[in-house]
Amino acid sequence: MFLHLHTHSNYSFCRGADTIRDLCTAAKLAGMEKLALTDTNGLYGMHWFIKAAKEEGVIPIIGTQLVDDGANAVLLAKDESGYSALCRVISERHRKREKGEKNFSLRSHLQRDRQGLIVLSGSIALLETLAKDNGSSDLYVELSPLTEREELLRFSKKTGVPLVATNAVHFILPERYKLHRLLRAIDLNTTLSRIPESELVTPECWFKGATLMARLHPNTPEALENTLRISEACKYEGEGAGFVFPSYNGGDEKATYKELEAAVWEGAKMRYGAISDKVRGRISHEMRLVKEKRFASYFMVVRDIVSRSNRTCGRGSAAASIIAYTLAITHVDPIKHNLFFERFLNEGRLDPPDIDVDFPWDERDDVLDYVFNKYGSGHSAMVSNHVRFKARSALREVAKVYGIPDNEIRSMTKRMRHLYDIKNTSSAMNGLHFKDVEFPEPWPEMIIMADSISKYPRYMSVHCGGVVITPDAITDHVPIMPSAKGVNIIQWEKEQTERAGLVKIDLLGNRSLAVIRDVLAAIETHYNITINYARWNPLVDHETQELIKRGDTIGVFYVESPAMRQLQIKAKTGDFEHLVIHSSMIRPAANKYINEYVRRLHGGEFEPLHPMMLELMPETYGIMCYQEDVAKVAMLFAGFSASDSDVLRKIISWKEADRELRDYRDKFYSGCTRNGFAKELIEELWEMIMSFAGYSFCKPHSASFAMVSYKSAYLRAHYPAEFMAAVISNQGGYYSPLAYISECRRMKLQVLMPDVNESRFEYTGIDNRVRVGLMQLKGFTTEASERLLEERKRGRFRSFDDFLRRVNMNPADLRVLIKSGAFDGVEPRRSRPELMWRLSQKTARRRKEKAVSEELFDYTPDRLPKSPEYSAKTMLTHEQETLGFLMSRHPLTLYHEQIRRAKPVRASRLHEHIGERVRTIGWLVTGKIVRTKNDELMEFYSFEDTTALYETVFFPKTYARFCNMISTIRPYVLTGRVDCELDAITLNVYEVRFL
Repeated sequence: MFLHLHTHSNYSFCRGADTIRDLCTAAKLAGMEKLALTDTNGLYGMHWFIKAAKEEGVIPIIGTQLVDDGANAVLLAKDESGYSALCRVISERHRKREKGEKNFSLRSHLQRDRQGLIVLSGSIALLETLAKDNGSSDLYVELSPLTEREELLRFSKKTGVPLVATNAVHFILPERYKLHRLLRAIDLNTTLSRIPESELVTPECWFKGATLMARLHPNTPEALENTLRISEACKYEGEGAGFVFPSYNGGDEKATYKELEAAVWEGAKMRYGAISDKVRGRISHEMRLVKEKRFASYFMVVRDIVSRSNRTCGRGSAAASIIAYTLAITHVDPIKHNLFFERFLNEGRLDPPDIDVDFPWDERDDVLDYVFNKYGSGHSAMVSNHVRFKARSALREVAKVYGIPDNEIRSMTKRMRHLYDIKNTSSAMNGLHFKDVEFPEPWPEMIIMADSISKYPRYMSVHCGGVVITPDAITDHVPIMPSAKGVNIIQWEKEQTERAGLVKIDLLGNRSLAVIRDVLAAIETHYNITINYARWNPLVDHETQELIKRGDTIGVFYVESPAMRQLQIKAKTGDFEHLVIHSSMIRPAANKYINEYVRRLHGGEFEPLHPMMLELMPETYGIMCYQEDVAKVAMLFAGFSASDSDVLRKIISWKEADRELRDYRDKFYSGCTRNGFAKELIEELWEMIMSFAGYSFCKPHSASFAMVSYKSAYLRAHYPAEFMAAVISNQGGYYSPLAYISECRRMKLQVLMPDVNESRFEYTGIDNRVRVGLMQLKGFTTEASERLLEERKRGRFRSFDDFLRRVNMNPADLRVLIKSGAFDGVEPRRSRPELMWRLSQKTARRRKEKAVSEELFDYTPDRLPKSPEYSAKTMLTHEQETLGFLMSRHPLTLYHEQIRRAKPVRASRLHEHIGERVRTIGWLVTGKIVRTKNDELMEFYSFEDTTALYETVFFPKTYARFCNMISTIRPYVLTGRVDCELDAITLNVYEVRFL
């Protein structure tokens, strides 16, 4: 008999050719009761391995192959102490190797720290050292296709260190060796013909059965039998002892609970003033659960972190907690808005809760620094992302190793740039975007290979905000490694972190919180008005409600997308409660239910799927909206327990849970059937549940975000110039800067060009004016901005020559300022060519004199020759070059004559042509591809002309004809029918041509 104890999956990044699931299936088919996964230098896929192994009826053995310059070994965890030792040695290897240190020695590390580990190695030097220090216990000579068999046999006989047979599995079938070679070439950034043999395993390293392995080891049967002995010794199967929470103030949970209790009641007085019986009862209920679950330290650690900023947004299910509200972690009253704590924490919950907190994006790194400094790098690290090959990147990397020229690769991959949901490369290349493309050899083969590695892990990166803090050494719980950015990350992504019981805190950067911060600061500076962020409640403001009701929310956090604005227009509601509903209902698969909800909202007659649906969800007229609704339906219709319904809610959103989802679907169907519900109803309910796949939100999360939306909308309604300036300055919004500038014009705001005396680094707004910031200037260095702003503190610049005398600036930076018009204000009588001449003159003199002690431009100016201003065309070219787009006018104004000949309907007049076929002019703003229920592609585009923004729909036939025409760099003539649904105007496009 024989078991595989040395196997690599695709989590041995660009080494293993097969997935964890396929390896577990192979073990099951081979009749092997156990399997060890030993990916290179890590436990990257450990919890997916545990899951897949158990689903296949195979017992998992946890291990790794650790590769060192001087030696390498397979390390297997016997027990929990062995698992911790495994995490420590992996972490130490990465810590030293990633920092360029050469003094990591696998030999010396294992000499001092290998309790609970079984070591398999073909390195005689390593084996000799370990055998000498600790004897041959838990030490084995590895016989594999990668080791020198005869020498190892002699060593084993001489020292008594027993033999063990492995096959160093890197692929399941022999023909998969080709994929191993491909992955190694990608990893080494070389072509297939140039891979060094030392970087490849032999073609023999496939998943051989016990019978074949016995034939390969006829004279060493004990090497095969020892695989069983080792497997029996490995009792650790990866199951943790429960949640791992951070420690607060030395880990005294009793003292921490008392401190939390005092802080909660003090916060309750601040939030509520007089404390009602309802509030008192809710606090007592939550505190009882916190005490039972020993979560006090968790809350106090999060409170400590949140105290680092005055502007935060606690979100996720934690926003349902009155404890979080009283501690100022969250800012939505869970009593007033009917948020249920059990969504965050309940007695039957099996997975760890987590609290998500948003900070202004440019403050988040300081918060992380505080966490790592206070809790220590030995107790904290960030969650990782496993970046995977997607269809486009897979094709690009495969083509590179096949030696295809870069321009040919780009011509193919650029057609895939907008296809966000394609399953693999072949599905993309058989689609609309490649309908006119022929695929000569070797492209068909490359497409197949790209499909083979689609969704394989490629490399590690840092999660956007997940932090794990442990009460003891973090490397006792999980391997950590330095990221490319230098911060320590654990080797697991979010889902595996949760499966491991590690409680994470998400500390996320939010640009809209920075927008609000910057606007509040500007209001205080400009108008001497102070708004307290924590106590600010804009929910009753009439102007804000009307703005949201109109869908006039470009720039407003969470509700500025075309779909959301259209929904607001249709719904005609601007209150907070409906905004919470609408922002949750906007999901990729929920369009069918959105339309029905709007119909019911406006009084349309309806019959719910079942009367109980209306009882469960009266505020949404019996239509599921929040994640909690999934749990409610599963419990009421299928008889799920609270914990089972919570698991169903989670696995709908998990990336690698197909089997679990099938199991829960069957359980849902059988439960509903057992309770007497008709098949048609069950299918309708399940379809509605599946509309939550991909992403969806719980009500507390949406309420927290909607509060930020409301604050943003209030600022847009009352301080539009300051608001739009902050939106553009903080970047990262839904739209491009050009789109926001166009919105400024529609808001009747005056957009002012850069000016050396007026512009700050960021955009600024006051009254009805928005001034472009120096940050917008392309090719203008940060150092130049700093010098300009620092010198301006000493007084305004009086002229171009005054500027040159006072600011020592690179000529290239000065040319950007001139071309952008930043000197027009100080030199109203001098043309830009004159300023360019002066710059050239002084630069030439500087080169000629080469005086070491002379400051740049430190001399008396010569008289400038009079020179006419640049032509209008040249000035617009310079504007495009220095600002990235036309700021002084909309780019469509350059096409005045062509637009006149096209005789279009203006976007602002579309409402006068409902039901008519019209022609419009459009500059593309944004677009969103979706799939129909028939799996056809269509797209919603937002266009604008000089009068308004408008929405269009390209149904599948139109999209198929014109999808390769649309880009953001030119105007279009669109022909279609104007449709109106509840005052929401859409152009159903039939024809597209270039203007």
